[in-house]
Amino acid sequence: MKGDGDKADRRSRRTRRLIAEALIALMLEGRYDRITVQEIIDRADVGRSTFYAHYRDKEDVLISEGERVLALLHLDPDDTGGQQLIPSLGVFRHVQEHHHLYHALVRGHGVDLLYETGHRYLSVSVAQRLAALATNGYAPTAPLPLLADYVAGAFLSLLRWWLEHQQPYSPEQMHMIFQQLVLPGVQAIVRNPDAMTPCVSTGSARDHGLWADVVDDGDHRLPANL
Repeated sequence: MKGDGDKADRRSRRTRRLIAEALIALMLEGRYDRITVQEIIDRADVGRSTFYAHYRDKEDVLISEGERVLALLHLDPDDTGGQQLIPSLGVFRHVQEHHHLYHALVRGHGVDLLYETGHRYLSVSVAQRLAALATNGYAPTAPLPLLADYVAGAFLSLLRWWLEHQQPYSPEQMHMIFQQLVLPGVQAIVRNPDAMTPCVSTGSARDHGLWADVVDDGDHRLPANL
């Protein structure tokens, strides 16, 4: 019956949330690489068979949680005023809000797995968006899977640098930098000036004070407008 199926789905989602929250709590208390499945089971207060009915191991829990967050950020519109290949502003803001967790992942050698998950997820997502652009009459000049992999990798490289350098710039600044680095190449390859939208919905970057500590380098200023 449908009602029984819905109830089972709700139980399964609740169990997965309990397990994911248990792993997150343990990562904030110690090193990811030293956390055992038994510790996650004990913290979540679920049985071993229940854990393995939902996840293969602790790496599977981390991967699933990373994919869940990225999916939510893709669905959550930000204030950039247009569609994005990657929800870069949302991701930077999320990481800033939960920076203790991500620094714990770096410390516990779990961040590489999360980057691999992000790269794989974002590459597929970007490829789908680029394919949609290509079907609108624009002929790409490079293979879309290659371009999607490049865009995802460029974004994650910036994110990793930002984390490893203690977030010296705001999420808005990092989002602007990403757009400035990636936008021209994407537009040139898909031959579509609307392939990505500038990150600031109204006014220039200088109007919003985003480049106060970034672009002022004598006569060698980066363009304020995308």
